[in-house]
Amino acid sequence: MPLDRTKPTAPSSGAPEVPVPAPAPVYVPDDHHGDPPALLTAHGCWYPAADPTGEYVAFICDRAGVPQLWSGPARSAEAHVLDADPDPVTEVSWSPDGRWIAYTSAPGGGEHSRVLVVRPDGTGRRVLAGAEAGGTAHLGSWTRDGSALAVTIAWPSGAVAEHSGPGHLSQDASERLAMSEATAPMRGPGEAWTERGGSATLLGGGAAPRSGRPASAPRTGPVAPGADSRADAGRAPAGRAPAAGAAPGGGGGPAPGGGLAAYLIDPDGTNAPVLLFSETGAASLRVCDMSADGRFALLRRGPRGHREGLVLDTASGRTTCALRVADGDPWIGRFSPDARTLWLRSDWEREYAALLRVRLDEDGGCEGTSVAAEREGSALDLLTVPDHGRWGLVAWNVHGASELQSIALPTAGAEGEGDSGPHHRPALPHEVVTRMAVGRGAAFAALSGSLRRPGIWELAGGGTPVRAPWSARDEEAAPPGRPPVRPVPLRCRARDGLTLGGWYYRAPDRDPGRPAPCVIHLHGGPEEQERPVFNPLYHELLSRGLDVFAPDVRGSSGWGRSFVDADLGAGRFAAIDDVADCAAHVVALGYADPLRLGVMGRSYGGYLTMASLVWHPELFRTGVAVCGMSDFDTFFAGTEPWIAQSAAAKYGHPERDRELLRALSPMSRVHELRVPVLAVHGEHDTNVPPTESEQFVGAARDRGLPAELLVLRNEGHEFLRADNRRIYRRAAARWLERHLGASPRP
Repeated sequence: MPLDRTKPTAPSSGAPEVPVPAPAPVYVPDDHHGDPPALLTAHGCWYPAADPTGEYVAFICDRAGVPQLWSGPARSAEAHVLDADPDPVTEVSWSPDGRWIAYTSAPGGGEHSRVLVVRPDGTGRRVLAGAEAGGTAHLGSWTRDGSALAVTIAWPSGAVAEHSGPGHLSQDASERLAMSEATAPMRGPGEAWTERGGSATLLGGGAAPRSGRPASAPRTGPVAPGADSRADAGRAPAGRAPAAGAAPGGGGGPAPGGGLAAYLIDPDGTNAPVLLFSETGAASLRVCDMSADGRFALLRRGPRGHREGLVLDTASGRTTCALRVADGDPWIGRFSPDARTLWLRSDWEREYAALLRVRLDEDGGCEGTSVAAEREGSALDLLTVPDHGRWGLVAWNVHGASELQSIALPTAGAEGEGDSGPHHRPALPHEVVTRMAVGRGAAFAALSGSLRRPGIWELAGGGTPVRAPWSARDEEAAPPGRPPVRPVPLRCRARDGLTLGGWYYRAPDRDPGRPAPCVIHLHGGPEEQERPVFNPLYHELLSRGLDVFAPDVRGSSGWGRSFVDADLGAGRFAAIDDVADCAAHVVALGYADPLRLGVMGRSYGGYLTMASLVWHPELFRTGVAVCGMSDFDTFFAGTEPWIAQSAAAKYGHPERDRELLRALSPMSRVHELRVPVLAVHGEHDTNVPPTESEQFVGAARDRGLPAELLVLRNEGHEFLRADNRRIYRRAAARWLERHLGASPRP
């Protein structure tokens, strides 16, 4: 049957017409360039995907200076590029039948992505979704037989103009912001905080339903314990896409925030795409697994801090089960082969994510839940389950480092141990597991550590993991004569008594009794976590005689759910104070020179950098803000709709919490700025638009302060190209060295 490009197949459930045409494949010429002639010695390999036999591995590698799709035998040094295009690759998945490798790439290095497939020999390359200009698509799971791939696509907002200009702000953003400010009632900074779990609604719209059904319709099917009823207040059950331009809740206007839709796509193009699920104004949506018989799909949806796992009946479109799931890795779980058990990574009613066993009835409804595996004080980071479902690989987060474990998974109705598998806890050669993959009789893990760049290891039986021959050796992590530094963990107490953690890096050959110039480096998220992995930026700073302290301020993951939630609402003011308290702690220990402190960070860390400079203007001598938000008004006006939905659940609602967000915006206190500042931004960043850096630098210059803006070409929110990363870290290191008076080690 020829591929129908406009009318996707959908169950006969009365679903309205979808708002955008179904994705159609775009065929790409086969890549005959061969392997690039110039390969970097210091490189990383990550995100492994094993073929069904376990003999071959597809992975991401930056040997050519940009993350690209590679493949090779698991036990041979031979590896080759499958896609030599310069667009960075972000995810990889090998089909269960071995015929296709699916992957996601970011054209131009920006935030918009597309999903492609290619044959293992490099032929047949085609774009399955996201090929249209401005389109965005995300990778989902394969069907168990490999005949179709789940893909999420985004359709744009109809309420505001398309992103335009160097900062990607819509042209009417200033007018809308001015109008909303003039008509909004005045409220105190913490008075109107939207609670975690409340519906995140963008400017100009009400709560967004998940389907075209009336917003007052009840959820269909049983709801498992752990599903938060607040998430569905005033919203429809899971379902199909609304008609083009339909307003949330059936109102009379265009949907303000666009939406997300999940399709099953046949990579061969024989069958038409099948619409699985859609949601107007969605913050996130991913198909994480399909049952073996195709009757059920496991979806992950919702804003950060309030994720849900949904079991979807693919024939009727009904949601049959819903549970709270943890943030972090989006691949939240898998069905057992008979679809009577669902293995789920969840932090429902607990501080740390655990492995839940969800018992399902024959219609996909929840019959009960139990904890299959948990660790006191440690969160379940990653979960991988082979198709046979007899055992699984789990990675636990132990204060930033990883512990890998293989566990048996009992079948439905069984209470004891499952079938045999590699049941062991291998000793890892490096601190952090970033991804796991399994094939028939083989398992692989991507590892990273403080002394090496990312690499891939085979988990061979009960022995020591074996490095894949095409992964860089440990000694190739850094240039000769500049060995990496292993950090030491630090704990400190915030002014309100909350315990904070982090990692301290001491510059080589530094006199241990002499305070050093020190850079406080702040990670993004805010739910990310500082982990002991090799960071070329830190390596550059350390080589110039600068110490680095990388803390986890409140809001970071890895320390329990209460710690993640401690920065909600007005708690963000305390997070800003945490930065100052961390600086005071390393000064009190005698590590850092109080007169030579700098602060820097990326994304949310860039926001915290700007906030720290204006809330604690006498503490730091300079700052480097990378892709940070300087004003929440302009951030919400300029970011992607689905990012805004998620951000509202974390930072505050752009209308109801306007005064809080204004008070938290660094631009509202930029008159307090006293020191030089460097801002760095990717030109194609539509997560945090470049205007956020431009306006902060402009305000600093207006005050007569030294301020510079470095814009990296062909980059988005993440800097993925080796040449741009080198430019960035050297510019940042030179700036900090100049203003902190550091000198290279003797």
